[in-house]
Parts: sequence; C-alpha cells; structure tokens
Amino acid sequence: MAALVRESMGADPFSGAVYVFRARRADRIKLVYFDGTGVCLFSKRLEDGKFQWPAIADGVVRLTAAQLQALLEGLDWRRVHERRETRVPVAAS
Repeated sequence: MAALVRESMGADPFSGAVYVFRARRADRIKLVYFDGTGVCLFSKRLEDGKFQWPAIADGVVRLTAAQLQALLEGLDWRRVHERRETRVPVAAS
C-alpha cells in the first residue's frame, strides 16, 4: 500500500498524512500512515451499509480529522462542520 501511495499518487507515504483506500463495494476501507516508527495499515469493514465516499478531484481528497472520524464510523462525513471559534463576550463598562 505504501508503494501504491508513492507510485500511483506521487506522494510520500512517510509524510505523516493518512492515505485511505476504498474497496469497490464501498463496505471496506484501508488506511496507510507512518506513525514515526513504522508504516501502519488499518482495515475496517462495515457489517451493514457503505462508507460515504467523497467526490474525487485530481485523485486527492483532503479531509479534516473530524471528517475522517465520521468516514471511519460510516457516517456521512459531508455533514461534519468544524467548530468555529467563538468570541468571548466583553463585559460592558
């Protein structure tokens, strides 16, 4: 899988990024990432349902950590929105 990242995507599998691959039926995914000590392979199969897969442009999709977590749970990652910074109210003088 690391060789596929390097050769097909032209990316560095040791960069710390997580590379996700989906099976044709969309019920299984594999993640490849470097944790600083070695290359890790994570595999998951959904018992019921399919992974919501993002539309791909230029062969690369960038997801936030929250979106990746939703994808791994089998949820629709597109419905995840990052929490916006809220301003602390200033006491009136």
